[in-house]
Amino acid sequence: MAINFSEKQREVWRNTINEHHRWNISEGATRSGKTYLDYWKIPWRIRHAGQEGLILLLGNTKGTLERNVLDPLRNMWGADMVGRIGSNNKIRLFDRNCYALGADNVGQVDKLRGSGLAYGYGDEVPTWHEEVFTMLKSRLDKPGACFDATCNPDNPNHWFKKFLDSDADIYKMHFHIDDNPFEDPVFVAELKKEYAGTVYYQRLIEGLWVAAEGIIYRLFADKPKAFILDIEPQIMYSTIGLDFPGNAGKFAINCTGFESGLRRIITLDEHYDDKTERLTPAAVEQALVEFVKAQIHAGHRVNEIRADSAEPVMIRGCKNALMSAGLGIPVKNAIKGEVNDRIRLYTMLMGADRYGIMKHCVHTIDAFQSALWNPKKTAIGIDERLDDGTTNIDSLDAQEYSTEPYARQLIDMGLLYRRSEVANG
Repeated sequence: MAINFSEKQREVWRNTINEHHRWNISEGATRSGKTYLDYWKIPWRIRHAGQEGLILLLGNTKGTLERNVLDPLRNMWGADMVGRIGSNNKIRLFDRNCYALGADNVGQVDKLRGSGLAYGYGDEVPTWHEEVFTMLKSRLDKPGACFDATCNPDNPNHWFKKFLDSDADIYKMHFHIDDNPFEDPVFVAELKKEYAGTVYYQRLIEGLWVAAEGIIYRLFADKPKAFILDIEPQIMYSTIGLDFPGNAGKFAINCTGFESGLRRIITLDEHYDDKTERLTPAAVEQALVEFVKAQIHAGHRVNEIRADSAEPVMIRGCKNALMSAGLGIPVKNAIKGEVNDRIRLYTMLMGADRYGIMKHCVHTIDAFQSALWNPKKTAIGIDERLDDGTTNIDSLDAQEYSTEPYARQLIDMGLLYRRSEVANG
């Protein structure tokens, strides 16, 4: 198997394999080559780890650990060398029994408390609970034990950044996206466009630990006309996102259309009501029925409705109201994943010119223009969208609910389109 490392990857190998450090961290940009080296380091570490302690691989979740680390290892070294995670969290790796866990589940990781580690590997460390990392530090106690990890930068006040800046025995290497000579430069240029003008550019392209401050969707706020459409494009199908009235008594419905091949998504229509006294369950149900009828009348093929899962009683009421009106459109719980993952998706779509919004959707337009990072949370190392009633979060939630089920496909198709555009010049 031919090995072709970049100069920076070779430097990391020399300073982490030929020399010993307790903590070995490659941090910086995405697509910079920092993780590729680990597909060689992990087998070497496992083969040379002492027999006394356990070997532990940790990711944000077991799913992300599989996707980011184990699947590539399996593709490179084969299923005989890289097994599958069992129900007991054990996995056979390079002829050694190991453990693979998600750091999101403190209870699962806590089961290893008291067990010494010979080797540990961490993926996406800034996404972990700090308690998990604290436990890991105390268990990395066998002779010659060490820990390898890669991470994308986060807030400069993040607990992991404070650890990286400590006087512990840490070898760290910073990666910029341009440190990867094997990535197509045209592809890199397109990736830079996707994150231009946002905190993600500084973190994921330049590999810097910077705070998320001010306006979230800077590209949209600066050039809204680039996204606002007068004429509706051809749509393959559509979905509806529904955010019920919460304590603030605001209610939003958004209909999103998907172009063929998921090339673009378009906010086709919206409903927004902030009059608390009108928002009874019956009023919400009637508004949804009328909104769905309007979409059908406009020729939009609505596949499903994704509703705020925090309100199961209202969801049942909406289902019954739709059935009574002869509208057999399924109403499902919104996924309600991490808000920052939703933000990153829309940032990427906007930067790639894959998002549009009809001009009459004035509330959602305003919501994208005015969305802010919470300065109080930024000060303590947490990226959080401001949700204090001063901005319209409800329309953003409804918009995001409508597209969450397709987030992975939208990201994957974006990668495919960029590759295709690069190949075709």
